[in-house]
Amino acid sequence: MRIDFATSERSRLGIEWEIACVDRRSGELAPAAPELLARIGTRADFPHATTELLTNTVEIVSGPHHRVRDAVADLTGLVERLSDLAEPMGIDLISSGTHPFSQWFQQRVTPGKPRYDTLIDRTRWWGRQMMIWGVHVHVAVEDRAKVFPIIDGLLTYLPHFQALSASSPFWAGETTGYASNRALMFQQLPTAGLPPQFTDWPQYEAMVADLRHTGVIEALTELRWDIRPSPRWGTIEVRTFDGISTAHEIGAIAALTQCLVEHFSRELDAGREVPKLQPWFVRENKWRAARYGMDAIIIRNAAGDERLVTKDLYRLLPTLAPIADALGCSAQLDRIRDIIDHGASYQRQLAVAAANDGSLKAVVSSLVRELHDGLRPPADR
Repeated sequence: MRIDFATSERSRLGIEWEIACVDRRSGELAPAAPELLARIGTRADFPHATTELLTNTVEIVSGPHHRVRDAVADLTGLVERLSDLAEPMGIDLISSGTHPFSQWFQQRVTPGKPRYDTLIDRTRWWGRQMMIWGVHVHVAVEDRAKVFPIIDGLLTYLPHFQALSASSPFWAGETTGYASNRALMFQQLPTAGLPPQFTDWPQYEAMVADLRHTGVIEALTELRWDIRPSPRWGTIEVRTFDGISTAHEIGAIAALTQCLVEHFSRELDAGREVPKLQPWFVRENKWRAARYGMDAIIIRNAAGDERLVTKDLYRLLPTLAPIADALGCSAQLDRIRDIIDHGASYQRQLAVAAANDGSLKAVVSSLVRELHDGLRPPADR
């Protein structure tokens, strides 16, 4: 089957941010999204807010922009409006990979959405367990022949994405021992997890044809890979990230993503080969980053050389600095250092729990504060 890849402006990006609604008194997840969306209004153009799988979740979507800060401004404007609407309802907003203590079986699936009904009917217990939140970053690619080489390159940085955004150390009231429990939960769905490593676009088209013929999927959006092509928009969509609790962290991670896509695109333009890892190394790196987060020692090349993920990030940032300058996201990329120096969300959550005799309600309160206080990122340097 033929899959067209939309024409798009190189390195333009868009961001999707999943926001959870919690009850102000109890800290429990609350099914407030339908009312919030009715109040804010749904629209087809960008930026906008929309439904997600569960009625406790609002997804906000930026417009397409060349500069990270403009996409982040779209998101913060929407969250501010949602916060104003949620306040008289007794609802607070948070973003993290999982909720620290709410139970999955108490959550409601958004009604009137056939694709959600199909997902739950097919996946049953595992589908109902998907009480998880993430951030997705789209970056445009001008030539579909570049898509899978760039995805291969991005897979070598999947553990960096995972570690920086990890925000799900708790699940249903338990400390999991993982920085990102969400990463391992989500891959239980039959069409989620790591993407195949394709040699070219026709191989991708053949696989999709097989999956549609056998009834595995009906639409491309049902391939919920950690990194995937998004042919409708002419983008590569990085879906690796846990829910991110502050706007400045979203800006940092979006800048890293945009710069890496542009970096690999320039390598291809110069006739150089984009580095890739064996699939078993990619899988191991994902697990290590989900388990150990910022303390993960990751596999860096096909020879099996290893390095601490934070040290590898420090080595990477100077390489990307000229690209960030060209794309207008230097200030945002610099904030990757802030995450490394001050801790990812999972580290902050664990610290809050430890400082409050294990109280997970205190963790929710800290996530509420982080989202609210982080709506105004530090002034661009």
